[in-house]
Amino acid sequence: MGAISQAIRTKLIAAFQPTRLEIEDDSARHAGHAGARQGGESHFNVVIQSQAFAGVNRVARQRKVYHALAEELAGPLHALSVKALAPDEN
Repeated sequence: MGAISQAIRTKLIAAFQPTRLEIEDDSARHAGHAGARQGGESHFNVVIQSQAFAGVNRVARQRKVYHALAEELAGPLHALSVKALAPDEN
């Protein structure tokens, strides 16, 4: 696990205490594209399930995740796909 992936994991756990957290480095699919970095860790897919998202609409959930990862999004992280779920959702 790289430094950016670990930072994502650490920050999301601290912010949301998720019951499910999947982080996929999808950078290899974007090699040669704008924002792709040598060595990866530029494009990620995240699935996060947490009580913190109960009763919160999809856009607000994503904003919460983006806020938690603002430092990474301002620097080394080029793209982030987020699927944020409440405990009773799949």
